[in-house]
Amino acid sequence: GASFPSVWYTSSCFPLPGSSRILQQESPPILYPELLKAETVSCPCHSENCDFVYWFRTLFNDDSVQFLVSCNLADRCTHGSDIVQSRFKVSSSKGSFSLRIADVTKQDAGIYSCVVKVRGQEEVWRPAAVVRPGEKAPTTVKPTTKRKPPVVPVCRCSKTKKPQANSCGSMVLWPLVGLIAVLAVVLIGTLYYFSRLPKKCRHNFVK
Repeated sequence: GASFPSVWYTSSCFPLPGSSRILQQESPPILYPELLKAETVSCPCHSENCDFVYWFRTLFNDDSVQFLVSCNLADRCTHGSDIVQSRFKVSSSKGSFSLRIADVTKQDAGIYSCVVKVRGQEEVWRPAAVVRPGEKAPTTVKPTTKRKPPVVPVCRCSKTKKPQANSCGSMVLWPLVGLIAVLAVVLIGTLYYFSRLPKKCRHNFVK
């Protein structure tokens, strides 16, 4: 039979003194499988020399640590004494192991973890996934961004008509035209006044 890591027999899951086991403290993904459906939990090894994997879980209903199955690269597996073998299948592919759980029920809720054994080296323990059968994943609310108020143009154009490119320039041009017109009227009036004076008065003005 396979020799099981002593990490399964402690609720803290920390390696014992003098052992060559490494604890990977990672945040596992949370899975929400449908009831009576299949779910797959992955356990990456990050090494080509991984030749053995142990799967176990911590149940939510009683916090007990339960051994599920252990397998090598030749697909030789050993299941726990109270485990239905047809429901828990292990597969390996390119340095990672996967645990397939068939016909998921509420009793399967818990934290699923794996211990990967590297050939000639240490055993690495890592949490693989948190499984919550029959529950709905929480929805994330996207933050709303406030829209910037529209920029009011300096030239207040009519709302009914489209603003033209020279509409603001005409507001400066028309006062200039009016000023020129006033100066022209004053000049014409002055010339007309001098034209009406007698020749003698005009001669005196010339002197």
